[in-house]
This record gives sequence, C-alpha cells and structure tokens, in this order.
Amino acid sequence: MLTVDFSRFPLAPGDRVLDLGCGAGRHAFECYRRGAQVVALDQNGEEIREVAKWFAAMEEAGEAPAGASATAMEGDALNLPFPDDSFDVVIISEVMEHIPDDKGVLAEMVRVLRPGGRIAVTVPRYGPEKVCWALSDAYHEVEGGHIRIYRGDELLGKMREAGLEPYGTHHAHGLHSPYWWLKCAFGVDNDKALPVQAYHKLLVWDIMKKPLATRLAERALNPVIGKSFVVYATKPHLPRAATAEPAAAEAGESAAPAAEKARKAAPATKSGAKAPAKSPAKSGAKPAAKASAKRSAGAAK
Repeated sequence: MLTVDFSRFPLAPGDRVLDLGCGAGRHAFECYRRGAQVVALDQNGEEIREVAKWFAAMEEAGEAPAGASATAMEGDALNLPFPDDSFDVVIISEVMEHIPDDKGVLAEMVRVLRPGGRIAVTVPRYGPEKVCWALSDAYHEVEGGHIRIYRGDELLGKMREAGLEPYGTHHAHGLHSPYWWLKCAFGVDNDKALPVQAYHKLLVWDIMKKPLATRLAERALNPVIGKSFVVYATKPHLPRAATAEPAAAEAGESAAPAAEKARKAAPATKSGAKAPAKSPAKSGAKPAAKASAKRSAGAAK
C-alpha cells in the first residue's frame, strides 16, 4: 500500500532514489520495480535486514528491470552517509513526525538531493491524527512514537525554509482513518476487539483485491478524512546570474589595482600619449556541476 502517488511523482529508469526511513520498504520496492537505483535507509537494523531479503527475492524473481539496483542499509537521517547531490529523488514517508529535529532532517535531504531533483514527504494529517491523540495516549506516548502533529501550512513552510519548492499536495488513505480510530478506542495493542478485526479484514481485502467500490469510496474520503498528507517538491537550480555576479564582482575588484599600475608603467608612444591599458577580462562563475519513515498510515501489518 503506497502513500506516494507515482502518477504525480513519476520516476524514470535509472533515477537514483533514497527512501529515507524506509521501514518495511514499500516505497523502495515500488521504485525498484520501476527501474530505479534505490537506497533504502533506516535506523532499525531488523527492518533493514528484512528489506534486504525482499530485494534479493525480487531480483531472483525478475521483478526489477535490467539496470535497476537496490541496497538496504542502516543509517542516521540526521547524518546521511552520502555526498552532496547524490540522489535524483528522495522519499520520506511517515517519518518526520517521529524525529525531534525535523529541520535537521530536511536540511540533510536537501543536501543529498541534486539541484532539479524531487522529494516526496508524507506525514499524518492534522485532523485524523488529533482524533487518535484524543482517543489514546498509548497511540503516541511510546518510545519512538509520534511527537508532533503537522498542520499542512506548517510543513509547507518548513520545506520552503529548507530551500525546497513545493509543487503539489494531496491526502491519502481515507479508508484507514476509521481503522486507527477504532484501534485507539479499543486499545492500540488490542487486536482481538471484534470491530478492529472486522475493519482490518476489510482493509486487507481492499489492498489485495482493489475492488472498484472501495477505490471509489477512498477517493471520495481522501479529501475529507485522508490519514496522510503528501507534499511533492523540487530542489531548485541555482540561477546562473546569482552564481556569476559575485565572482565577476570579485574579479573586477582584484583586477582594478593591477590595471592602474599597468597604465602608469606603460611606455609613452611616439605621439607622447600613454599606451592604453588593456581592460581586465570579464570573469563568470561556472554553473555548479550536477552530481548526481517509518510506518505507513495503513492498517495491514
């Protein structure tokens, strides 16, 4: 079950993709199937080992096209082990609500994303999440649990502050909000409550069969009670003028004294006039070279 909509966030074969806080790997697997060069990173070693096994099984089954690659690794979202501009695409799904330093995570994602690259961020939506918090302290007051609820404009503002340019948003998993409300009402660890069991079966059936009735229902519910808020953004290229002007100004300042000295030292011509000094060459900066979450809001476990 995917939170990122790849019809709005298309991938090209060969794209270098970082799935940050990959969890069980659902988005990483989809990117691999689409021919990307995927790195799935998470701090949970047990989950990473499972993701690595699934990558190997997918390769053996021929699920990924030629040229695709997949790596699963442990890592820290606040100290990513990659050079600047390493990825064409970064996905972080249902992760930022867990991390105290969310601005630090955004800064690291922007650092490793190449100029012109794209990023998808998903977090629990404010309204449905507030209901969960109101119904159950155990839902969020656990180690590694949710520590904040984002308003949409708050997340967009933080992304813009980090240097990203959002270009699209939507809500996802409208059918899943009632499930989590039931979980919170009957106990987040109580899977035996009949309403919870019944709704879980409905969601599993929907995920496996994708019947038209539930697809239409979720499409109608997403704008109203969609469990996840999804933002798509780009990392802008540095404008050519912005990179060239400071260098040109610096070059002009350093060249002026030398030009004045050359003018005074130039020998006189036969007419008695001094030879004109050559104007300093214009200097322009070269444009920078292109280098190249945890859990879903879903119910099925």
